[in-house]
Amino acid sequence: MFDLEKFAETSERVTWEDLDFDAFDSHPLDAETLRVLRYMCDVEYHTTCYLRDLLVTRSHRQEDARGFMTTWNREEFWHGEALSAVLKQHGIIVDYDELKARRMKLGWQDALSTLKQSAGSNLVGDDFIAVHMTWGAANELSAVAAYRRLAEMMSHPALSPLLQRIAQQETRHVAFYTTQARAALERSESAPKLTRLLMSKAWRPVGSGIMDDDEVRYVMTYLFTGQKEALDKLDQSVARMPGLEGLTIFNTAFEKMGIVVDAEAVQTVRAVAPAAG
Repeated sequence: MFDLEKFAETSERVTWEDLDFDAFDSHPLDAETLRVLRYMCDVEYHTTCYLRDLLVTRSHRQEDARGFMTTWNREEFWHGEALSAVLKQHGIIVDYDELKARRMKLGWQDALSTLKQSAGSNLVGDDFIAVHMTWGAANELSAVAAYRRLAEMMSHPALSPLLQRIAQQETRHVAFYTTQARAALERSESAPKLTRLLMSKAWRPVGSGIMDDDEVRYVMTYLFTGQKEALDKLDQSVARMPGLEGLTIFNTAFEKMGIVVDAEAVQTVRAVAPAAG
């Protein structure tokens, strides 16, 4: 059982001041890694947009969900701050206010996203909570895997410990979403059916909808090349939830988007992927 009160009480800003950021001078990150970090940073900073959309759905009526999302939003923002500090060491400035302004410039398209969330959740009723929580669990599971994978790939004296700290906080988010998803899926016979349908048809890698598809493909290929077993484990984690047996959302989404994880093909993908703008 997820202890929301303990989660809120122990929530704290991910720290990096104790890490030797001077190591980035002697061990600078390459362009590919910086591109991935910029992607991660932008996604973390966009969490406030997700929160806004979710507050118009039925999930906000759940006291636990409201309490969790407030703390979750704060921690995700701190993750963005930490990653932006690393990027700044390499001359890349990420301004949260600038990203927020860019989101607001979407105008009616951005407003429509919120309306669609609200209308959709009202249409399907409380079963939407099962979809929301399962979707959140999948996103957080993939975030943990991505941070840990990059930390392992780099084995950097400053970056790797920071990424492990972020991943550790993300595991608490996984615990909440998974607990809530299991409970919601067990509440009705229709909830698993709706969740299976939407997760199999609509779920896409974290960052989709924020970033161009080419950028999503690039980052996911970079992180998960040769990691087919890791993708299978992510699918198995979701498939263990009530009524979701056999679901393979990660492998399915990667295949649909043309994300290549075969180690022999990755050089071709990287060669044709456009540089981040």
